[in-house]
Order: sequence, then C-alpha cells, then structure tokens
Amino acid sequence: MQKDVIVALDFQSKQEVVEFLKDFPNPIYTKVGMELFYKEGPEVVRYLKNQGHKVFLDLKFHDIPNTVAGAVRSVASLDVDMMNVQAAGGIKMMEAGLAELNKQKKDALLISITMLTSTSSESLKNELLIDHALDDTVLHYANNTRKAGLHGVVCSALEVPLIKSHLGADFITVTPGIRPKDAAKGDQVRVVTPKEARALGSDYIVVGRPITKADNPYEAYTAIRNDFLGLENK
Repeated sequence: MQKDVIVALDFQSKQEVVEFLKDFPNPIYTKVGMELFYKEGPEVVRYLKNQGHKVFLDLKFHDIPNTVAGAVRSVASLDVDMMNVQAAGGIKMMEAGLAELNKQKKDALLISITMLTSTSSESLKNELLIDHALDDTVLHYANNTRKAGLHGVVCSALEVPLIKSHLGADFITVTPGIRPKDAAKGDQVRVVTPKEARALGSDYIVVGRPITKADNPYEAYTAIRNDFLGLENK
C-alpha cells in the first residue's frame, strides 16, 4: 500500500483552491470537505480531477441505508478516489454504500469515521452517553466497518496500532489530527506529529492548516510529507 499525505482543502471557494495549488509542481492527494463542497459543489471535484489530483471526498454520509446508497452513487460518478460514511450509522448502512459503489465498478475506497479526533473521553461519556472507553468504542466501530466490507477507517493515529493488531495490516487507516512539532492543536484533541504517525502505522495522514495557512505551503507540505514517509535525509 502506498502511503501518502492528504491535504485538506478547507477553503470556501474554488478560486482559493486554484491559488493555493498554483505553486505545487505535481499533483497531490487532496481532501474536499463540507465547507468547500457545500459552497462550490461537484465542479471543484471535477477541477481537481482534471488537474490530475487525487480526491478524498469527506462528506461523512450518515442516513438510512437507501439514502446513503444514493449518495455514494452520486459522488462515485465524480471519480473520487476515496469517500466516507459514519460508522455510527450501522452495518446495514455501510453495506448499502459499498454495494452501490461496487455496482458503479469504481476503484474508490469507501471508509468509515470511527470517532472524530476532536472527541475526548469526557465528551464521549458525558455528551454522547457512550459508557465505554474511547479505544473500545473506536475498535468496535472499526470491527463493524470490517464486517460491512469497507476498506478502512478514519481514526486517530493513536488508535492505529490497536486497529491494525485486530483487523490486519491491510485494513486502511486514514488519520487526521496531525500537527508538526510545536504547531498549535486548534480544535483537535488526539494529535500526533507526522513522524509519530509513521511510527504508529498510519497509511494516510490528513493535514490542513499546518499546510494551507503556512507562509510557504509547498515547503510545509514537503517537510511534512518527508517526515511522514521517512525521507528526512534523502
């Protein structure tokens, strides 16, 4: 499996995306989330694909199985490389999404969200009323995802060793909450550095503000990618 850095394009317009990417000499793996997609719609995805970039469409589908299947059908037509659902929607919902993706005969990865990296143990218990340890809950959701046949999960890098040990090295882990050393955590709770994510076994890391808000985004991207891939001295 080829590991990579996914850059979160958390902008509000296609023009900002065009401006941001103009200094990147080669296509990269990008993430289009709610903020950008709800403003610009499918056109921004088409633009990125036409420019050769890979796209993780991060819309976190969570609805009844039939509706999620329809949503997967719609975004599969955009030839995205990865999309996701909320594991909290249950096994039948995830199975419906995967069945629709298979009908479309697309090579896209379908993964689930276990717990957002902004979720703490305290909020899990006191706000969501889940009276289990955070690690246990994440592993249970990951197990359900595997049962449904999906390709992997979004999780904290801190949970990757637990997930890999139970579900196998081929079960993909996509890990946000990545911050270079000394960078601000922002609204993330469970965070690690790119180098720590590599040591923990993450397959993909998702990085937004440390790259998009940097004075030199391409330089920041290169440094983070080198740290993650172990290319510091190459």
